Amino acid sequence: MKNRLWGKRVLALMATATLALPLIAGCTASESNENEQRVLRVATLWGGQDDSYFRQQFTDAFELTHKNVTIEIVPAIDQGSMYGYGYDENQEIPDTVESLKKIMTGDNPVDVVVADSSTMKSLIQENMVKQLDPLIQEDKFDTSDFVPSVIEGIKDLGDQNIYALTPTFMSSALFYNKGMFEKAGVEPPTDNMTWDDVFNLATRLTKGEGKDHVFGMAFTTYQGGSPYYSMQQYYNSLQLKVFDDKAEKMTVDSPQWEKVWSTVSKLARDKVIPRGDEPQEQQSEGRYNPLQGDLFLSGKTAMAIGDYNYINQLIDANKNADKMKDFTKVEWDVVTPPVHPEAPEIGGTIYLSSLMAINSSAQNPEDAWELIKYMNSEDWAKIKARSSYEMVSRKSFIKPKDGLDYNIQAFYKLKPVPPTSTNLDKMYQKSPGLWQINEKGMQYFDQVLDNKKTPKEALAEWAAKGNEMLAKIKKDPKATFQ
Repeated sequence: MKNRLWGKRVLALMATATLALPLIAGCTASESNENEQRVLRVATLWGGQDDSYFRQQFTDAFELTHKNVTIEIVPAIDQGSMYGYGYDENQEIPDTVESLKKIMTGDNPVDVVVADSSTMKSLIQENMVKQLDPLIQEDKFDTSDFVPSVIEGIKDLGDQNIYALTPTFMSSALFYNKGMFEKAGVEPPTDNMTWDDVFNLATRLTKGEGKDHVFGMAFTTYQGGSPYYSMQQYYNSLQLKVFDDKAEKMTVDSPQWEKVWSTVSKLARDKVIPRGDEPQEQQSEGRYNPLQGDLFLSGKTAMAIGDYNYINQLIDANKNADKMKDFTKVEWDVVTPPVHPEAPEIGGTIYLSSLMAINSSAQNPEDAWELIKYMNSEDWAKIKARSSYEMVSRKSFIKPKDGLDYNIQAFYKLKPVPPTSTNLDKMYQKSPGLWQINEKGMQYFDQVLDNKKTPKEALAEWAAKGNEMLAKIKKDPKATFQ
């Protein structure tokens, strides 16, 4: 399990280094150095010998319009260094932030850094990237069209100052089946609803038994997997932690954690949300079924939290409805993810994965700023808006896809959840046993689902067991558990 979870994290970090960017745009190079050939070194978190995809999606367009600039891609960690990980006990997990710091300093430091919000916050706190506000003001670079939640999320990283800009962002919303609500005679969800309000709606939409059962809501669009992990959608904005920032004491034995576990476990037992162990329908006659495992498209749930890219699957399925047996087109719309009264403006999973900043030790800060301006320009956003993977940060170019009419603002109306401790990633890298503390929590949560323990009892036992594990990890950071 340790290796599988680490693999997911590696894939997430690799996704940062493979941002989907356009091939053409129209920005001109600085006239003052028009004929001088220069090198612009761009740091990514992960990379390898073959950086052609990254170049095609990220830097080729800039080089095309800036003939005198050559881009050099410099990964903080070479993906090849991970080959064999999990088989060699002596092979240590690379520390991403520390590896990035090495290429940001020394005799030949990189100029631009492309990273996610957690990494960027760490760099900002250590004064390793330049504040961009003076450059924005000097060049009168217009940021008024940026999605407010994106700009606010960026400012949250740097004490209300701007140290990076991102041309795109990922987001999620609450999808709902309009036909199901109409048939049930229930008013559909609206923006800015609380979790309790949405859960009440979900309870009213829950119906049927066995293979005909329909859930009122799901934390994800796909079937399978314990709500232990997917319910993070529910408590992320509360910023609950499993253990403290020093990884010395468990923090789960609290009223807030008890409420989360009580709420979610009851919903699962009442079959309002999936438990994750429901039997899946098998493919018939050996044919591929594109709807298999999809709770929302298959009509198994009235509401589900899904990311922006899920819209493509809905559009494709509806277009090909006549080719799929027993499938009826889904009438759908979206609203903002539910919120907690304690944090009414924060929700969803807005993820700033492609933040671009200038290294404080950059050798070529002028071209670094040109690249950042170029990637965050209106011309670039106009082309990138056609992307099916992420949303552009300039709201004027965010439009519903395929000529449809749905609540597109639901994906960016709320503020993103501020990143938690920047030391967390480093702690997990240095002490893989910390992952097992999280895994241990699922065992106790399952006991609550099975009515073997109350949430309070299970959390108290998890806290006690977790404290024992933390004590061992403190003595031996490499400690693992059975």
